[in-house]
Amino acid sequence: MTSDNWRKSSYSGEGDGNNCVEIANSPTHVAVRDTKAPARATLTFPTGAFAAFVNGVKGYSTVTDFARFRG
Repeated sequence: MTSDNWRKSSYSGEGDGNNCVEIANSPTHVAVRDTKAPARATLTFPTGAFAAFVNGVKGYSTVTDFARFRG
C-alpha cells in the first residue's frame, strides 16, 4: 500500500489522538495498521474477507484490546 492510500477510522474523534486504526485498500486487498505504530506490521486481507474481520473486532475499543484478546 502506498503512504497516500492510508486513511484514519471515521470513529476517531478529537480526543482519541492516535488511538485508532488506519486502512488502505487496493482492488484486491485491504490493509489495517495501528496509528501508534504505522511502521510496524499490518494486517492484510483479501477484499472479500475484510467485512468478516470488521465484524469480528466489533466491541473492542482499541487495537490493543483486540491484541490482548487474541494473545
